[in-house]
Amino acid sequence: MHKLINITDVFASLAGFAPISRESGQWKGKLFIDAGRKFLREALYMPALVATRFNDDMKQTYKRLIKAGKPAKIAITAIMRKLIILANTLVKNNRKWADFRA
Repeated sequence: MHKLINITDVFASLAGFAPISRESGQWKGKLFIDAGRKFLREALYMPALVATRFNDDMKQTYKRLIKAGKPAKIAITAIMRKLIILANTLVKNNRKWADFRA
């Protein structure tokens, strides 16, 4: 049986946001991000920082993760992944970013 591949997971893997585990037998280490395109991770870091300050949705997500006890770098990595998902959705729907403010 073929597993349906989520294109967002493919993009996350290419960018190196997909968590990789180090496990051997009963030993389990921490998950880390490493593989993928380093230049893409580096290019998304600053937009993720800006998004945590100025985009209300991303700011709430970041604060929720920090409040849950996640380290800041992990929370920013989650925001970077959300930016990839957002970009993929915009491209898929042939849309441009529009900031709706009340």
